[in-house]
Amino acid sequence: MPRKLTRRHRFSKPRPFTFSPFARSAAQVAMAFKVKRQIQNSKFQRKSSPTSAGGKFPFDASKDKKSESGSSDEGEFEGVVQADFAFFDPKPDDFHGVKGLLQTYIDNKQWDLSGFVDLILGQTTVGTIVKIEDDEDDTPYSLVTALNLGRYKDHRCMKELKEYLLKVCKEEDVLNNLRSFLGAQAQNVGLLVSQRVVNLPPQLLPPLYDALFDEVSWATEDEPTKELRKSFCFKHYVLVTKIYEHKNAGQKEGASSSIDEAIIYTKPEDEIIHQLSSWSFRFPLLTQQLPTHELRSYRLVGLLMALEAEKVPTFRQQLHSLINES
Repeated sequence: MPRKLTRRHRFSKPRPFTFSPFARSAAQVAMAFKVKRQIQNSKFQRKSSPTSAGGKFPFDASKDKKSESGSSDEGEFEGVVQADFAFFDPKPDDFHGVKGLLQTYIDNKQWDLSGFVDLILGQTTVGTIVKIEDDEDDTPYSLVTALNLGRYKDHRCMKELKEYLLKVCKEEDVLNNLRSFLGAQAQNVGLLVSQRVVNLPPQLLPPLYDALFDEVSWATEDEPTKELRKSFCFKHYVLVTKIYEHKNAGQKEGASSSIDEAIIYTKPEDEIIHQLSSWSFRFPLLTQQLPTHELRSYRLVGLLMALEAEKVPTFRQQLHSLINES
């Protein structure tokens, strides 16, 4: 059952959010993510439900519907439709959908992704999956959770993730911090996992993150054992994400056009976390998207950020402000 979280609202058509006009324009074109399913008009002619966590939001079906052959079947709908999004606890039936969202979580590396998904779905007290309410396909559109790096350190997927991150970190000044977070301090560090389809309505983000951090707080009091309660007493979070970096980044000032941004954030919250982070590092990715005209001067790179837990209230406030003002 969906959780009872927020009031229902009606919103205008969503758009990508970054802090500059150029970045917004580039992100709009670059991140046309295709969900591997077909959305039919009949699925969206439903009235809103009182249990809907996010309310009725405009959703651009034309960006999410594409058959393998590129042709449209009769009766399919293209354009902006109203869809009821709801928040759900993770459950085993979400395995394939969540695995699809996380397919490129750490580039093209072969690793125990299935085991990673099992950890996420097994932690039902902290973590949220967003779906279209009453959708017969039960497709996850977003996932957010926080996993204790120490609690799960002996799992194969966590060992492989740790190995990967230590390998790609080439910045000596932060490597010791990374080793500490993945080792000695792991019990106090939460791996913040946030993946979603790109054109998910951004108005869902504040309640989605509010739900996550509220659940973390509740878990420190409500979990059945002292060990479990302690496992959610995070002092730090780490987040692995992707950004677009200008190809001239790091060169002498003036090497790139003044209207270009050094970084384009693919998710609005990433820029806030980056600004609040205590340390971070970028790393190259083997997997690259086909360049668009707007992104011809950019490359996709990985970004790991470390956020102190005491900065979470500031993050939440700034995310609310950003979405409400845009």
